[in-house]
Amino acid sequence: MLFEFDKNAFWKSCCANVMRALIPANNKFDSSNMTQQNSPVKAAMTKVLAIYKFADLPDYEELAAKIEEFCQREKIRGTLILAPEGINGTVAGSEKAMDDLAHWLEHGNLFGGRFKGAEAKFSFADEMPFLRLKIRKKSEIVTLRAPEANPNKLVGTYVQPKDWNDIIAQKDMVVLDTRNDYEYAIGTFEGALDPKTKIFTEFKKYVSENLDPARDKKIAMFCTGGIRCEKASAYMLAQGFEEVYHLHGGILKYLEAIPADQSTWKGECFVFDERVSIGHGLVEGEAVLCRACRYPLTPDETKQTDFVEGVQCPHCSGDEFAKTRAAAAERQKQMELAQERGQAHLGDDAISAANARAKAKKLKRQADRARNNAAN
Repeated sequence: MLFEFDKNAFWKSCCANVMRALIPANNKFDSSNMTQQNSPVKAAMTKVLAIYKFADLPDYEELAAKIEEFCQREKIRGTLILAPEGINGTVAGSEKAMDDLAHWLEHGNLFGGRFKGAEAKFSFADEMPFLRLKIRKKSEIVTLRAPEANPNKLVGTYVQPKDWNDIIAQKDMVVLDTRNDYEYAIGTFEGALDPKTKIFTEFKKYVSENLDPARDKKIAMFCTGGIRCEKASAYMLAQGFEEVYHLHGGILKYLEAIPADQSTWKGECFVFDERVSIGHGLVEGEAVLCRACRYPLTPDETKQTDFVEGVQCPHCSGDEFAKTRAAAAERQKQMELAQERGQAHLGDDAISAANARAKAKKLKRQADRARNNAAN
C-alpha cells in the first residue's frame, strides 16, 4: 500500500539522515472499512500512515485545502496527493494525530464515505521520516496519462499473497513487473518480465510493442505497494486483455505475509524512503542510494573505485553526469558542514532553524543599537 512516486521528484526532498527503518506498528485505528495490515507493537515517537484509494473526487481541490489545514494544525509531515481519481500518500506525526487523521478521512462528513475501504498501513518510525508537509493537487494520483485506465470503473482481479505463487506458476501466465528499471535491478519475482521503463508513463509503450491480447491471454502484474499495478490492470483491460491479475497490497504485503522459504521473490525490494530496500519480513535491506543519480546500489557497487559517497556511483560516473556530480558534491559538503554545526540542512526544521538564527541576529542588532543610543 505504500505510495508510488517519481523517484527524482521524491528524492529531491530527502537528505541522507532523514529516515530510520520503519518498524511495523500495531494498528490502533479501529475501523472495519479501511483495509489495513496489523503488525507487532513498537513504542516510538512518530507514527506513519501510508494510504491510497481510487475514488471519484471532483472536489479534490477543496478537500486538499482542508486536509492541509488539518495536517498543519496537527504538525503532520509527509506527502499526500489528491486528484479527481482519488488520494495517495504517506504522512507521519504523533500517534494521536495519525489516528485522528485516519478516522477523519474515513468518517468525516466532508468526504462522504469516499475513503472507506482505502488501503491503509500504519508503521512506527524512530524519528520523523519527512522533512516537510506537501499536499499536492494533480490530475492523477499515479501518473499514467491514459484516461481509459480508470480503476474506479474497471480493474483487474486482486490476488492475495497466499495465492500469488500458484498464479504466477501457471504455464501460460505472463508475469509483468510494472515498476521501473532501477527498482527491478535489485529484486523481482522469478520469471517476471522487465518493461525497462524509467517512468510509469512508458508502460503504455511497452504494452503496445511487446504484448498482444490475442496471444497473451493471461497477465499477472505486481508493484511495490499495489497502486501502480491496480491502475495498470485497468489500462490492460481497456486495451482488450481479458484475464488480468494483480498482487493485492503489492510486494510489501507479500514480503510481510510469505515466509522466505516459501517465497518466489529474489533480491530486495526498492522503497521510497531512507531504508532504500527491504527483504522478507520487511527487514531493512543492504542497498544504498546514490545521492547524485538516485540509483539503488548493491554492496558490491559501493566497493567500486568510481563510487564516492554522496557524489557519484558506477551509474553516473561518466562525463555526461558532470553537472549532476558537481551539484551532488556541493550538497554533500553543505550537509556535512550542517551536521558538524548540529543543524538541519533541509526541510521544515532547517527553515525553522534559519528563521530562529535570523530572529536572534535581529534582536542582537536592536540591543546593540539601544546600547549605543544609551551611551550617546
